Amino acid sequence: MTAVMRAVMKIAAGPGLSLVDAPVPEPGPGEALVRISTASVCGTDTLIYDWAPWAEERIHPPRIIGHEFAGVVAALGPGVSSIQIGARVSAESHFFCGRCYQCRTGNQDVCRTVRIMGVDAEGCFADYVVVPAVNLWANHPDIPDHIATLQEPMGNALDTVLAEDVAGKRVLITGAGPIGLMCAAVARACGSTRIIVSDPDEYRLDLAQKMGADVVINPHVTPISGPVLAATAGDGVDVLLEISGSAKALSDALPLVTPGGRVSLLGIFKGPVPIDINNLITFRRIRVYGITGRKVFRTWTTVSRLLASRRIDLSPLVTHELPIEEFEKGFGLMRSGRCGKVVFRL
Repeated sequence: MTAVMRAVMKIAAGPGLSLVDAPVPEPGPGEALVRISTASVCGTDTLIYDWAPWAEERIHPPRIIGHEFAGVVAALGPGVSSIQIGARVSAESHFFCGRCYQCRTGNQDVCRTVRIMGVDAEGCFADYVVVPAVNLWANHPDIPDHIATLQEPMGNALDTVLAEDVAGKRVLITGAGPIGLMCAAVARACGSTRIIVSDPDEYRLDLAQKMGADVVINPHVTPISGPVLAATAGDGVDVLLEISGSAKALSDALPLVTPGGRVSLLGIFKGPVPIDINNLITFRRIRVYGITGRKVFRTWTTVSRLLASRRIDLSPLVTHELPIEEFEKGFGLMRSGRCGKVVFRL
């Protein structure tokens, strides 16, 4: 008799998700079976729930979704010796080939044939998930599971902030979703002297202050240029971290980057974004970084150390912990913006 498990699945094209019984997967060569203890909701998951244009093009139902988790290794496939049964783990959600030019030059996050957990492969909103053993990360004993599940998205925030040094720099973060809030915490821990966060949601702005923001701006109430220039003695910011995926947010923020400054782009835009490259970037010598995924496993090492040492405390960010059966409530909270990070317990 085939063992079954709970799983949150996109069973057909269109909005919504379903909680279903699915077969417990078996690990193949080089793989591990992980029993999930906690899993957290990402903005990507909400795009899949809503069946946004990106999801419609990328997702091929049926698919178990989710890619942020903490759990315990339950079984090992043939040939796995790098991890032991019973180990507490999370995982890098980008399944890289290890053979292409990008992988062989240390850029696994942009592997030519990357497969993403919960997008191109079965995800972790389930009792069990199969993961390539090489992708597993052994969790530090001082990081509890509800925080360990946040290491994957915190890695995105870390690489966004630290594309260049931020010590002594003034930083503007556009978008106070969970990763934007993590960016504020990372920037604070790494020495930024002025952290400004812009977001139209007052609930998220309150969280931004708890996570380290010095100045918060609701752009629906106050144009951001005035407060940003006032907070930087008229110079503008040294660093712009664009997390919102809003073309207007980027358009408003780019002129506020001081000449010689830097921009990191992590937000996913709905379509092409018109930018005056000459006057906003080239003539002002602005450096632009596109961020996707995490540096494997250098970023994970830094994230783990920051969390285990309590240099960064993400506990204020976890505003809701729900059983997996209440996934609809969790997605409703994410879509409303009235939450920080939503964590499912299995």
